[in-house]
Amino acid sequence: MLEQTRQDATSPWHAGELAMQRSVGVAERMDGPGRNFVRKAMPEQHRAFFPMLPFVVLGAVDAKGDVWATVRAERPGFMASPEPEILDVRLPRDAADPADAGMEDGDAIGMLGIQLETRRRNRLNGVIHRTDAGAFQVRVGQSFGNCPQYIQLRSSAFVRDPDVPTAMLPLHSAQLDDRALGMIEGADTFFVASYVDRENGERQVDVSHRGGNAGFVRVGVDGVLTVPDFPGNRFFNTLGNFLVNPKAGLVFIDFETGDMLQMTGRVEVLLDSPEVVTFQRAERLWRFTPEEIVLRPDALPLRWNLPPGL
Repeated sequence: MLEQTRQDATSPWHAGELAMQRSVGVAERMDGPGRNFVRKAMPEQHRAFFPMLPFVVLGAVDAKGDVWATVRAERPGFMASPEPEILDVRLPRDAADPADAGMEDGDAIGMLGIQLETRRRNRLNGVIHRTDAGAFQVRVGQSFGNCPQYIQLRSSAFVRDPDVPTAMLPLHSAQLDDRALGMIEGADTFFVASYVDRENGERQVDVSHRGGNAGFVRVGVDGVLTVPDFPGNRFFNTLGNFLVNPKAGLVFIDFETGDMLQMTGRVEVLLDSPEVVTFQRAERLWRFTPEEIVLRPDALPLRWNLPPGL
């Protein structure tokens, strides 16, 4: 399924993404959009978008090869693009965040800028250049936009100075407790990080949004999460990464308390599971087995509100 052709070599899609596209018969149709919309620099619209945001979603890989997703918040303006190939990020190191270990100089990173109140989102990946503990620069490898599907509208506000960390300690576990289960089973939103090491030796990290009706992620008695994959843009960045490298990092947010649940573990893509019919609108499923779990109470200085009437 992961065979490569000569034409693939000049495609922005790697073998896993192409395999997923072929599985639904769209590889040829997605070749043009891939070459046209997956860029090596940010367009002006994206360069103006990131500085407006009060938070960013990041994907990073630690020294063990485990991938983590995280959310980091700061006053708007903490990101800036001095040129199309560069994004400057002013964020202090955070030892409580397991993703922080994968943000050293030379590390690959995935980034998602998402504005929940407008449902806009833009993604990029690249390599970190770090000279101090308070900021880093990302040289863009890929930059592209995403449609607003499955994003729940929310507005946000700071409840404390984002430069003042919480006094609450992270809780490490190998199993999901009642608090973690409640966050997952009540969620309408989470973020997932994944990565591949490409043929040229470069590491490519991706982090993306997943959304649905509250409870769209199911947790089995064995603690394994089953996640529906809904119709989308057919890029298959996340699932394509999974086919090549079955590792994932998930982060769930409690939008009312600022708690974050971060997990890293193994993943399996189910292209033709009979269980898919029990998930409305799903085209396929994937399963995630947590191997390391970090619950971080009050990790975020932001709180989010749903629009009136929802």
